[in-house]
Amino acid sequence: MASQDWFDKDFYKVLGVSKDVTQADLKKTYRKLARKYHPDSNPGNAAAEAKFKEISEANSVLSDPEQRKEYDAVRAMGGGARFTAGGAGGQGGFEDVFGGMFGGGARGQQSSQQTQFDDLLGGMFGGQGGRFGQSSGGYRGFGGPTPGRDVSASTTLDFQTAVTGETITLQTSAGREIKVKIPAGVSDGQKIRLRGKGEPSPDGGTAGDLILTVAVRKHPVFERDGLNLRVTVPVTFVEAALGATIEVPTLTGETVKLRVTPGTPGGRVLRVKGRGVSTTKGTGDLLAVVQIAVPSHLSKEAQEAVEALAAALPDENPRDELLARARG
Repeated sequence: MASQDWFDKDFYKVLGVSKDVTQADLKKTYRKLARKYHPDSNPGNAAAEAKFKEISEANSVLSDPEQRKEYDAVRAMGGGARFTAGGAGGQGGFEDVFGGMFGGGARGQQSSQQTQFDDLLGGMFGGQGGRFGQSSGGYRGFGGPTPGRDVSASTTLDFQTAVTGETITLQTSAGREIKVKIPAGVSDGQKIRLRGKGEPSPDGGTAGDLILTVAVRKHPVFERDGLNLRVTVPVTFVEAALGATIEVPTLTGETVKLRVTPGTPGGRVLRVKGRGVSTTKGTGDLLAVVQIAVPSHLSKEAQEAVEALAAALPDENPRDELLARARG
């Protein structure tokens, strides 16, 4: 259901995008703005919080193809128009708005124009085709029961909560508490639509939906890679050169043992099956990225040992192949 205040809100301007912006570019723009104005990045800044709510509302409409279509149709009616009471004879206001849209007066429209009129309002007010104000059960009056308005909200989750899922409690501006089940594996910027959790209908219709935008805090050790989790694991030169068995942390707090084979280079990825993000779509792995730890200080004896090792190794430049490829 289109919101009455859509007439006054230019959501494209709020996000700084053109009216023909693609969904992919819209998503990139929203994420950039959300990071900039998110309350966690602007503690105590009321203006930033208000801006975050404004861009979240705009994105919740434009990112939904059906709502965006409704919004564009409403805005096409002529800016500040309203569904007002009729003038003398009851023919003003409502009919005047749509009369201008189809190039004629409020009465005596051509059949093709009437079809466009019905199709537009059918899309705006939940119709299933046919004549305005009708349903499969017969005439139901002006639009039938009005669905409640959708409500946009946002919440910030800890990394682990986003990965494992949890039921949280949100509080509306009116003080009403809503329990929300966060599914396992939600990602930063993802939207969750909660049916019937929005504003109630004013005339007995269905309640609107709550569109919840999720922000996820960064973890000090792990990061998401789709359904996989990545962790950088320091390995000594000796362990990488001679091989070793090392312990690697998991998100649950447990550790797992991994075998580092002799001659392992920095950047190699060691995989632990089934220790990633688990969702209804599948379960990812834990990816341990090897990082060679180089000592910052060497004793005289250690330095002499390293120099002796260098002298014993083949006289090869590991960058020869890289330089050759760069030259083409």
